[in-house]
Amino acid sequence: MGATTMISLVAPAPIGKPGLVVLLLGFVLFVAALLFAWWRQRDRRQGAARVSTRATAGIWLQATAFFLVAFGPLRPTLLPMTAPALGQAVVVALLVSTCIGMFLSATAAMGRNWSVSARTRRDHDLVTWGPFATIRHPIYTGLFAMLLAMAVAFGHWRGLIVAVPLFAYGAWIRVQEEEKLLHEHFGRQYEAYAARVKRFIPGIF
Repeated sequence: MGATTMISLVAPAPIGKPGLVVLLLGFVLFVAALLFAWWRQRDRRQGAARVSTRATAGIWLQATAFFLVAFGPLRPTLLPMTAPALGQAVVVALLVSTCIGMFLSATAAMGRNWSVSARTRRDHDLVTWGPFATIRHPIYTGLFAMLLAMAVAFGHWRGLIVAVPLFAYGAWIRVQEEEKLLHEHFGRQYEAYAARVKRFIPGIF
């Protein structure tokens, strides 16, 4: 019974090829958006005043969460044009679109302030427009949507049992570091912003 229970926890769910194709296209678009955002910042990094190295641990924890959901056996047994396969593809498309939309709108609003690692610039702006008008960390919300999209597309949703806590802890480390830097840089201005805008879900959390 113990072995059967363990297999049921790790065995992949049936998936369809449309969902895999949608995920692949979405991943390519996301990487392109990430590279564009990084390229746009190539001549603006010299303005950094404070950089957090602890946030790197959070990045690795989140990467591990994606690894746990991405890798493993697949069961592409759903016929491509059936309702389950197409419904799966629609869910993946919605989640991937959320991720890409959040990332693009957030990096556009942040402009020169955006970076992969937590840091503030000497000429840093407190960005409170765009998606930041409703949540303080839209990129992490978007990345969580991508994590869910991968679990659905690969049929590895059981991996979320471990991946979600890892992702959440990694995000929390990064959020704490980012908010610490912003609070040191902007003081009461940031306190007022944080008091009225939730972190991840508008008006809730």
